[in-house]
Amino acid sequence: MELPAWIPVTIFAAAMQASRTALQANLKGVLSAGGSSFVRYLYALPVDVLLLLVVWWSLAQPAAPWAPEWVLWCLIGGVSQIFGTYFLVRAFHSRNFVVGTAYAKTEAVQLVLISVLVFGIELPPLAVVGVMVAVVGVMWLSVPAGRFTLWSWAQASAQPAALFGLAAGFGFAGTALALRAASESMDATVPVLFKAMLILLVTNSLQTLIQGAWLAVTERAEWGRVLREWRRAAPVGVLSALGSGAWFTAFSLTQVALVRGLGQIELLFTLVLGHFLLRERFAWREAAGLLVLSVGVALIALAELI
Repeated sequence: MELPAWIPVTIFAAAMQASRTALQANLKGVLSAGGSSFVRYLYALPVDVLLLLVVWWSLAQPAAPWAPEWVLWCLIGGVSQIFGTYFLVRAFHSRNFVVGTAYAKTEAVQLVLISVLVFGIELPPLAVVGVMVAVVGVMWLSVPAGRFTLWSWAQASAQPAALFGLAAGFGFAGTALALRAASESMDATVPVLFKAMLILLVTNSLQTLIQGAWLAVTERAEWGRVLREWRRAAPVGVLSALGSGAWFTAFSLTQVALVRGLGQIELLFTLVLGHFLLRERFAWREAAGLLVLSVGVALIALAELI
């Protein structure tokens, strides 16, 4: 039984993203929501350049397929990710790290609905079931203890933290679809890894320009804090570059709904990081929710193996 390449790549991406998000959440109180969002782009740029050069050299210097169509998709995906990241940081400011991330993970079911209903993409039935099961685990994490009902979840979803998390999930879903479209817009002869690194650099460059300009207009003093706190902020950018590079590679290998569905394994890493790094209390209810989530993730992976 051969393991599809996108599965380990996605798991690595999820681990990097969970680590980056933990460090980003730890910037709360040091930088504003806008500043915390911006550091992931600014400090990722040098790593993006290095990754592209390494891949370009190792693949015998392939030609860059410049074309307006895929660059436009990068712009759309980049702007969607800016909004997704901003809303995720706002969710952290409203509630704890683990639950803020849980709300954003509804991105997976949003992607399934958009992929199937809007684009008519056929997904393995077992994978669709897995995504739905995983989202039940996410819902479990988002409601107060002992109140896991549709009504209590509806009440929880009306809270500011939930709305920010849901908005973040929608932004990330738009990013995944746009960057998959960017990859498909390139010539099929271009190596997948080179596509991913090129899309990563172009997207992150656009994001740095856009959010950097916005920060200069709305929070000019924040620019100084972003630069002064480089020791704490730079690791966020490094992890962001590594995680985004892996996500973009996975998007180029299979349907984004499968990648993001399996990527919910990030919550397992999130719970560990939230407990040991951010000193958040561990609740057995969270363990039960994450167990359900793990079953869903396993079903998604199994759908690609049978």
